[in-house]
Amino acid sequence: MAWITRFLAALAFFAMGVIFSPETFGSKSYGEGSLKLSTLVKLVHLLSFSIAWGSALWVTFIAGIIMFKNMPRHQFGNLQSKMFPAYFSMVGICCAISVASFGYLHPWKSSSTAEKHQLGFLAVALTFNLINLFVFSPMTLEMMKQRHKVEKEEHNIGDEIGWSKNKEVAKVNPKLAAMNKKFGMIHGLSSLANIMAYGSLGMHSWYLASKLNL
Repeated sequence: MAWITRFLAALAFFAMGVIFSPETFGSKSYGEGSLKLSTLVKLVHLLSFSIAWGSALWVTFIAGIIMFKNMPRHQFGNLQSKMFPAYFSMVGICCAISVASFGYLHPWKSSSTAEKHQLGFLAVALTFNLINLFVFSPMTLEMMKQRHKVEKEEHNIGDEIGWSKNKEVAKVNPKLAAMNKKFGMIHGLSSLANIMAYGSLGMHSWYLASKLNL
């Protein structure tokens, strides 16, 4: 996944470049070729935004809940440790493309207040995804692995579905209780960042819907 993070970082810087200097990439050019390019950029923006928002909806509100309720807890955690880096990378890439394409179509200097707000929402979504990818997600997964080790080696739990055995054992194991508290705090911050990113994308979906003529 190292190459993906480097690519995402480069793409994020590219998106910022498009925002602050869109004319460098020909956003003010005219003619039939420019019109076709504008349509292509709109398509790229729509697809990248749709992938980001749809993926966030599925992972946050559907897939994660179903897996947690039906999979042994340690298996669920191990699956999440593989899925979340890919999830945050993909959504981050799509958000960066959305920022760059919207910035290209609506240069900051000439855009309206509403367009600047939308660019801000997309930038916020990108920022929170980057924070999750580079900060909260690695911390959460590392704490989860440490907790799994304690649960398996000292109490032989983790093959059950749900939190019941973990909570019972934590009452008599201060070390596990402390791990639970730290994990809960980091995971809570990660979830909050994910929700903030999703909410920002949701605001942009309302803007896009207002532009449709059906």
